[in-house]
Amino acid sequence: MKKLSSTIALITSLIATDNLANAQSDQKGHQSNPYTLVYHGAITKNEKGKVNIHPVKYKLNGIEIAANIYTPANYDSSMKYPAIAVAHPNGGIKEQTAGLYAQRLAEAGFITIAADAAYQGASGGEPRHTDKPFFRVEDIHGMADFISQYPGVDANRLGIFGICGGGGYTLKAAQSDKRFKAVATLSMFNSGEVRRNGFQNSQLNTIQERLKQAANAREQEKASGRPTESAQEEAGGKIPFSGVASITDEEIAKTSTDLYREGYEYYYRTHAHPNSTFLYTTSSLMDLMTWDATDQIELITQPLLMIAGSKADTKYMTDEAFSKAINARNKELFLIEGATHIQTYWKPEFVSQTVNKLVIFYKTNL
Repeated sequence: MKKLSSTIALITSLIATDNLANAQSDQKGHQSNPYTLVYHGAITKNEKGKVNIHPVKYKLNGIEIAANIYTPANYDSSMKYPAIAVAHPNGGIKEQTAGLYAQRLAEAGFITIAADAAYQGASGGEPRHTDKPFFRVEDIHGMADFISQYPGVDANRLGIFGICGGGGYTLKAAQSDKRFKAVATLSMFNSGEVRRNGFQNSQLNTIQERLKQAANAREQEKASGRPTESAQEEAGGKIPFSGVASITDEEIAKTSTDLYREGYEYYYRTHAHPNSTFLYTTSSLMDLMTWDATDQIELITQPLLMIAGSKADTKYMTDEAFSKAINARNKELFLIEGATHIQTYWKPEFVSQTVNKLVIFYKTNL
């Protein structure tokens, strides 16, 4: 029995070491990868007969959007392929987990697009770090606009896949955008609910106080008359921000929830990218706190797949949305056993399970 326990401990240690090595190599991605991708196994060059990446830019409501298109192996623009738009997490960008899943789905034969949200990442828009639900939902409609016209895409076989906050915005976009014929989410995060009630309903007693702070922030922002980030610095920080600009290892270790502790590790350590940020304008809370991903979710009539880790402390949001999506066809809740929220972003065994499930879902419904 002792020998068996020692063997199990050794295997566990080796797996942990391998995962850490993968994560550490990902961390250096934006420095060495020509496309600044920071996920494990990312494309480093386009090769004939393999999945290729195509950085693109397009205008959405006057704002320049930066995106990456992934095409399948042996892509032929004269053929017709199903396509999937991938919406990134809150604080995330196209070079992180959204790019990972876009690449893996392209490996399965889909044309995919991962775009930075307006006002965030490499996309345009001022003031920077604006995080309003209307814009995030419009970003998803914009991905549908662009990818539907891309050479080789069958616009009648278009799917949407949203991760974390992108998952909540995906649920909202799919309510009205019937170009999306199949809807899937991973580790869905209802940004409005959390900004309003606090994570796991921990701030119910301060809603009105925080709404007042958001309104005051808007007043201060408009009074400054300096909407750009550089001007904000010149004016001594006239635009109020919420969130976390930087964090120490000690502060990470003391963070009690898996979501935020592992999120800080992911975004600030193992998969850090200069375009990724946990900041958002405090005035954005005026819109966020009065919004909810599940409002009118009964309008979703497309096939719906919602995926979450069984150990995710955000799972309650997936459960709530899934139960309210009463008109979704062939809806399914799929749990990844043993996974936390952030682990679904990068951990190979959890990513593989998710991709396998998504491929079956999209091939069945597109």
